[in-house]
Amino acid sequence: MNHATPAQRAELSALRRGRFRRRRGTLALLAAGLLVGVLVTLALGQSYTPLSTVARVLVGVDVPGASFTVGELRLPRAVACLLAGACFGLGGVAFQTLLRNPLASPDIIGISSGASAGAVFAIVALAWSGPAVALVAVAAGLGVALLIYLLSWRDGVTGARLILIGIGLAAMLQSVTAYLLMQAPSWSLQEALRWITGSVNGVRLTQALPLSLALALLGGLLLSRRADLDALRLGDELAAGLGVRLGVTRIVVVLASVGLVAFATAVTGPIAFVAFLSGPIAARISGQSGSLLLPAALVGALLVLASDYAGQFLLPARYPVGIVTGVLGAPYLVYLIVRDNQRKGAL
Repeated sequence: MNHATPAQRAELSALRRGRFRRRRGTLALLAAGLLVGVLVTLALGQSYTPLSTVARVLVGVDVPGASFTVGELRLPRAVACLLAGACFGLGGVAFQTLLRNPLASPDIIGISSGASAGAVFAIVALAWSGPAVALVAVAAGLGVALLIYLLSWRDGVTGARLILIGIGLAAMLQSVTAYLLMQAPSWSLQEALRWITGSVNGVRLTQALPLSLALALLGGLLLSRRADLDALRLGDELAAGLGVRLGVTRIVVVLASVGLVAFATAVTGPIAFVAFLSGPIAARISGQSGSLLLPAALVGALLVLASDYAGQFLLPARYPVGIVTGVLGAPYLVYLIVRDNQRKGAL
């Protein structure tokens, strides 16, 4: 029975409208930022290309010089940044929401490290290249995620146990990767190094097709579960009381999130901390209410795009995008750990 007064109902309705407007404004602002970022990336590099010329290249007109600069160099890079960033952002925030812990990000708990180790093994030990390496990276990422889940299982999976086991496995996998790099011949070392730093150097537009399909299918699967994920933020008991099928939701979210991160890593390597940072940034600018999936995807895409441009043109030397995002993310990781320790000490 509803005992709310008309004034209370009006206040609640106004609050909901305000949250909706804030969310819509946040999405519009992020989309506008992405549009500006893409235009800057396509038009301004070591040389300036007018936007009218960029538009002609994008519609297929052959413009001497610009067709190569924009169509072959800048466009594949921008598309890879957008797709990979969105995949990392979606996968990261889904994991963090599922386990209700900002440290529960695929790049923190070893899934990206697993994909990287698999790719480096394929390059160095098997002398593979191209799509075969990408397939090994995806399979390795999924395999590591399954191993972490199985090792964390003890009458269920808790966030703290999964994170600790994931961090331990990540350290082991990084050691394996370092050993493989020490054994790598000079002709494959450069390609292998990309898999530990994260880079969009040399990416081709054809590589965007599998990544876009993964984003559409797996990202769509996560978005279809956004109501269940929102309910899980309230706790397992309340979510179950609201009708959420906990087991099915966990399996779907874990598989979709790991798949997104693994596919992105297969194209760009492990771009550090994007999956880790996108969710908290999205929550800060859009508020805690409502699903964070779309805002985090847009934040991830913008973060990778801006970091890659900064690494190429705004710093004293050229750096891969993974180094720039690593510099941004490492202080926040330290802050979270210190804050968590302070909270536990206060209890």
